[in-house]
Amino acid sequence: MRARTPLPPDVTAALRRLGLLPVDAPAPSAEALAGGVSSDIWRVALPAGPVCVKRALARLKVAADWRAPVERSQFEARWMAHANRAVPGAAPALLGHDAASGTLVMEYKPPATHPVWKARLHEGWTSESFAAAVGCNLARIQGATAGDAEVAPLFRSETVFEAIRLEPYLRATAARHPDRAAALQALADATAATRRTLVHGDVSPKNILVGPAGPVFLDAECATWGDPAFDLAFCLTHLLLKCLWTPRAAAGFLACYAALAGAYLADVSWEAPAAVAGRAARLLPGLLLARVDGKSPVEYITADADKDRVRRVARALLAAPPARLEQVAAAWREEGLS
Repeated sequence: MRARTPLPPDVTAALRRLGLLPVDAPAPSAEALAGGVSSDIWRVALPAGPVCVKRALARLKVAADWRAPVERSQFEARWMAHANRAVPGAAPALLGHDAASGTLVMEYKPPATHPVWKARLHEGWTSESFAAAVGCNLARIQGATAGDAEVAPLFRSETVFEAIRLEPYLRATAARHPDRAAALQALADATAATRRTLVHGDVSPKNILVGPAGPVFLDAECATWGDPAFDLAFCLTHLLLKCLWTPRAAAGFLACYAALAGAYLADVSWEAPAAVAGRAARLLPGLLLARVDGKSPVEYITADADKDRVRRVARALLAAPPARLEQVAAAWREEGLS
């Protein structure tokens, strides 16, 4: 078990303001949880039981100087509420949001019953049915908000999405690849200009729990009103990259890629499924390249030879943009990555 330490005073104060910690109760100790690079996350034992507490960081925990507005926590709280209305249980229950400190308090999901999908993939677990459930539920959440004039104004978070997604991924990568810069900048601009549904912004296996009743989505602090294809492409990128992390399961990861994409597109109702698929296919090469040369490279691809293999596929597809998701998977196979 990780060592328990006192919570920062401002987070303890937030728990009191939210009415989750009695004023006369001692400051609770906390167990730091593994998470992404953009927040501090703790398991906190409150009088009513354990909760998960998350506080957004102004400077993200990466080597590059990457900063983002802490008010993004309000968009994450709103995404959780809308997701659970569309698909009950799609996100942890939200127990409180303290805007002053950027603190979210949510239901704690024990790892014994809700392992992280990323860890299961690393073990070689390639459940096509689970991947399909991820795609189906993601499309259902997006479809429930598509065209909703009341939801869109709640997610005017274009500045946050630019700071956490478009700039560190596509635009920063453009600076590393001048001969593909125009294509990468065009992808960023097109994504920023496309606003059709509620978008999670970080649909990654590290942010999806394998729950008894299906996938549970976490870490929606990039949530915005934007292009649903971004969520699809972002998740599919990770399934491709896992082929380099656990090569023995590569064929299974490609099967999960197809299952997730197929289930997602089968539930697209707000526009032609082929239109969403086309935008996702064009985004995928940029996101693949970003995960080796952007501000947030994946930690498990460390060998130069593996990075070069990703670059070859991504750069070729940026030069000749694919129209279908199957073309990206085929290029991946041709490089011997499955």
